[in-house]
Amino acid sequence: MNRRQTICQIALLLLTLGTVTACSESDDETTEEFSNWEARNNAFFLSLEDSLKNNGSQWKKLKTFTKDEKKVGAVTDYIYVKMLKRSDELETPIYTDTVRVAYRGRLIPSATYPQGYVFDQTYVGNYNYRTTDVSNSLVSGFVDGFATALQHMHKGDLFRVYIPYTLGYGASGSGSIPGYSTLIFDVELIDFSSGTSKMEPWTSRRQ
Repeated sequence: MNRRQTICQIALLLLTLGTVTACSESDDETTEEFSNWEARNNAFFLSLEDSLKNNGSQWKKLKTFTKDEKKVGAVTDYIYVKMLKRSDELETPIYTDTVRVAYRGRLIPSATYPQGYVFDQTYVGNYNYRTTDVSNSLVSGFVDGFATALQHMHKGDLFRVYIPYTLGYGASGSGSIPGYSTLIFDVELIDFSSGTSKMEPWTSRRQ
């Protein structure tokens, strides 16, 4: 292993711990993973309006539950949702309910992570209902954008949710998530119950 490869490997390791520098393939070029991050995320989020206009049957734009639905809000008062799978269920959870979800959360594409850096997930590889782990949490325990999506989901729905930083981790970020990050979640609502009521054990549901 040459010196250049060693330096790159160290830099990539530091990136996973929350730093912002990554090595490019070029011997004389080193790029910042999250340079111009606010501007890049703003541009990415604004581009989602085109996806909504061009694929209206599959996409939704939902206003955060924390704002008055009757009033026009700022761009960052909304989340975008691509509906990957819809169920025939009718009921949706409310803010005080407990939900069982499988999900993967990532950032927008960057130099080292062309599919977006994965910061949290209940499964690895391609999503599989029968092998995924799950999270049992109160809707109120999630960031506002995620909680908004859940309150529009039915059991069995699989959504790809795009959350602006204002409804995520804000300008300061959290852990390995930089400030101003758009959050992208693939999430399936597997089950929910009123308040803190217990749900059927997950192992019995995937037999």
